[in-house]
Amino acid sequence: FLFGSVFAVFVALARLSKIKIIAYPAFLFSSVIRGTPLLVQIYIYYYGLGALFSHVPEIRSSFLWPYLRDGYWYIAFALIVSTAAYWGELIRGGLLSVPKGETEAARAFGMSATKVLLRVNLPRAIYYLTPTLAGETVLLLKSTALASTIAVVDLLGVANRIRSLTFEVYQPLLLIAIIYLIMTYFIELIFDRIEKSIPVNV
Repeated sequence: FLFGSVFAVFVALARLSKIKIIAYPAFLFSSVIRGTPLLVQIYIYYYGLGALFSHVPEIRSSFLWPYLRDGYWYIAFALIVSTAAYWGELIRGGLLSVPKGETEAARAFGMSATKVLLRVNLPRAIYYLTPTLAGETVLLLKSTALASTIAVVDLLGVANRIRSLTFEVYQPLLLIAIIYLIMTYFIELIFDRIEKSIPVNV
């Protein structure tokens, strides 16, 4: 969430760039990531890149190998990339919806382009997008369940282990569902606080 949201700002700015060599790769990145299933991306990273790395002796003998053979980092990378692509498009739309008068007024006060972005455009865009970003964050939370597909033990993986040991089918799954519901509630609560903390006239 943290890394993906930061990268999303850069994706959005690249998409809005008038320089084609910057804007087009950002458009291609966003289109490919959003146009392919997250599970397929995870498999490509883990089984594709992971297998490739395992056949390179220099990598296997380096300090990176303990990380590159661990599925956790491939899941983290996939979620970061996915968040950057989806949020990037949302933030781009939010920045485009900021009234031009506010940007011009900020520049009239002598603000640099960076200050205009950080003090006017970005806060206003986030204010517009807060409900949508809350929904995307909930989807990100639920996407973590895909970690169990490459033997990374997440909540669902723990539930499956309990089911295999105890032969209890419904109880572990119901408990996991309740945990997800609680985390979803807190995510929506946090974004609600964020929305209320941003003045309407930022």
